Amino acid sequence: MHIYPEGGPRYSEVEPGFELPALQLEPVNRTVLALYAGASGDHNQVHIDLDFARQARQPDVFAHGMLSAAYLGRLLTQWVPQSQVRALSTRFVGITQLGHVPHLSARVVEKFVADGEKRVRLHIQCFNQYGDPRLVGEAVIALA
Repeated sequence: MHIYPEGGPRYSEVEPGFELPALQLEPVNRTVLALYAGASGDHNQVHIDLDFARQARQPDVFAHGMLSAAYLGRLLTQWVPQSQVRALSTRFVGITQLGHVPHLSARVVEKFVADGEKRVRLHIQCFNQYGDPRLVGEAVIALA
């Protein structure tokens, strides 16, 4: 589902400070973790085995960091087609526990031209329902 018409917004329609429509997802649960493990091939036991997680001094299993990164990608591709994403980088800053509700946001921080394309740089973030950041990063998007 794209929020904007095909091709996304135009370069002239966004300025620094512009915020993408926020995305809030369902709480992280064991089913989501099991499905993500199967889809990604990441079967690290700390994400799917309660006993293993407790041996690692965690209260329970917790989300794969790359699951939250994928959610950020979803935020971007609801704004523009994937073919317009030029860069996406993230830094893990917290653990997404079971029951956490992923909230995703992005804000334009720069407009520029590179390789003959009009582009915007976004500050992107995944945080939980308490406002605690889990991932932070940036994305570069080409706009017409």
